[in-house]
Amino acid sequence: MTHQQILTEKAMALLKELISIPSFSKEEDKTAAAIERWLTGFGIPFERWHNNIYAKNKYWDHERPTLLLNSHHDTVKPNQAYTKDPFLPHVEDGRLYGLGSNDAGGCLVSLLATFVHFYEAKNLGHNVLMVASAEEENAGEHSLRGLLPHLPNIDVAIVGEPTLMQLAIAEKGLVVFDAVVTGTPSHAAHPNTDNAIYNTIPVLEWFRNYRFPKTSEALGDVKMTVTQVKAGHQHNVVPSQVELVVDVRVNDAYNNKEIADILKAEAPCQLQERSLRLNSSNIAKDHPLVTAGLDLGRSTYGSLTLSDQAALSCQSLKLGPGDSTRSHSADEYIHIHEIEEAIDLYIKIINRFLVPMAK
Repeated sequence: MTHQQILTEKAMALLKELISIPSFSKEEDKTAAAIERWLTGFGIPFERWHNNIYAKNKYWDHERPTLLLNSHHDTVKPNQAYTKDPFLPHVEDGRLYGLGSNDAGGCLVSLLATFVHFYEAKNLGHNVLMVASAEEENAGEHSLRGLLPHLPNIDVAIVGEPTLMQLAIAEKGLVVFDAVVTGTPSHAAHPNTDNAIYNTIPVLEWFRNYRFPKTSEALGDVKMTVTQVKAGHQHNVVPSQVELVVDVRVNDAYNNKEIADILKAEAPCQLQERSLRLNSSNIAKDHPLVTAGLDLGRSTYGSLTLSDQAALSCQSLKLGPGDSTRSHSADEYIHIHEIEEAIDLYIKIINRFLVPMAK
């Protein structure tokens, strides 16, 4: 059995262990411990900040730039449509079932195996930093974002999320707005030409029809969607206001502050953003990491879903085994061959990226 085959076998064993341990956001202490044990088995020292586990390659050189390998070990809670035990890892027809298998356990163990592969390599063009992060699903304060001040400077990153091992060279950002449409409260029996609910109709039309002028080659248009409406407490009272929630998925032609400034100036209602920190992410199409993937037959695209990329200020590539459409679904699974192929591809892409830059 080759060294890579051994790594793949041990990565699969770790994934099965991770699936068997509930690890909802903020409750990942036991999966963090499992990752610690796995690294210890290879004699690799690590550090821990809350439930984030991180490690550096053996021959770290502070004069070199740093490549981050990152994926997360927290999961969402299983939905009610599950027909299989979400915490029982089992294989059927080449599929490994279990909560977090696809999002993002397969990515995490594949990157961990890749890190071990490069751990003892000498004279690499970049340092290699591995981070198994927590609280990704809820963008919590103890997620990668909170960990970053404790890490060395990062120059470029691979973020492990299910992309079918295609190259997601851009990722949409997110701004959530709370909107308020006002009116005059009254008894339902009396005339009222300033009904807040009726006033909301043209506002909803405005949100449905508004288009941001800048588009993106990788991510297309900014997408704005009203996702929640709340008003009224009893049948005979016209409410004084209607509350809306507006979900805005931001392309890489804008930053989140620009989106907020535009909407606050133009929207026909009161608006307040909840946060501006989840900006879009991208990496240049001619970046050596991307060209290495293209040389190996991968293709590029723009990702519509958020990840820990939003915490990073450097260029970052989203890349991993599994399919994003399986994430957060019932009876989540990943194909065994996807993990085998991912480890092989990660190693080949990173090798092409690192070795030409070696001293």
